[in-house]
Amino acid sequence: MAEPINPLVAFSEHAAQLVERTGSGIVAVHGGGRRSSSGIHWHSGVIVTAEEVLEQDEGIKITLPGGRLVETSLAGRDPSTDVAVLRFQPDGLPAVATADAAELRPGHVVLAVGNHEAGPVASLGIVATVGGPWHSLRGGTIDNLIRVDLVLSPAAEGGALIDAQGRVVGMAVLGPRRRVLAIPTSTIDRVVDQLLAKGHVFRGYLGAGLQPLRRGRPTHDTQPVGNGRGVLVVSIDSDGPAARAGLLVGDIVMTWNAKPIDRVRDVMHLLGPDSVGSAVDLQLIRGGAPTTLKIVLGERPLA
Repeated sequence: MAEPINPLVAFSEHAAQLVERTGSGIVAVHGGGRRSSSGIHWHSGVIVTAEEVLEQDEGIKITLPGGRLVETSLAGRDPSTDVAVLRFQPDGLPAVATADAAELRPGHVVLAVGNHEAGPVASLGIVATVGGPWHSLRGGTIDNLIRVDLVLSPAAEGGALIDAQGRVVGMAVLGPRRRVLAIPTSTIDRVVDQLLAKGHVFRGYLGAGLQPLRRGRPTHDTQPVGNGRGVLVVSIDSDGPAARAGLLVGDIVMTWNAKPIDRVRDVMHLLGPDSVGSAVDLQLIRGGAPTTLKIVLGERPLA
């Protein structure tokens, strides 16, 4: 009589096979820091890694599975989504298989796979939270909020998060409070296309320095606007959209296309790629009196 199959052994063997298969498309990235991180061979000749781990733009090298050190060139980096793209000569290195991260649900088992000292490094965990689109602290739009309950090796940051079928569903990064997040594949695809085409991600540009402000109660000669909060204009780029439209230092921005503005971060979220060239109606307080202004947004300069 055959011995019954031990499901734990079967699971363990399956996980090891997934790591080995995925690891053939994961590289170690040497971006100028004291330690290496990881990168994903997204498609032929293109490596995706975490933008925050790159401490330099030139002289970035990668170690392929097996130990060969290869030079790369930086195609572009986007701090707002934590995605950077490197180019290299693949010489037969396989690209990873990807899947839509929207299929993930809390409780799904996942593996983080990186490359350390020319070999794979792995962590096992589960999907803790799945949510809709969100904005990073730097204003980037991430298609899905995916928090993962696992311990991420520093060497695996920028590496792959894979599902139980071995498909890459995102890039493993460290978020606020060093919690592990996944940048989903749909976000990576969008950013990679822009970085390969132009070297940076298009973002809207107002041309004004802002700081938050909470206004007091309206007096007899002013009218309440928005919800009593706003952002104060503290500087103006002399050659920017705000200056051309007539925005002034000291103006208080209360609404943006009729949407109340509470924080500077609200404005950052509204300056996404789709905002370039669009006209915005601002409702302001200027000299204690309400006024309106229309501004045509530009494209944020690289410098």
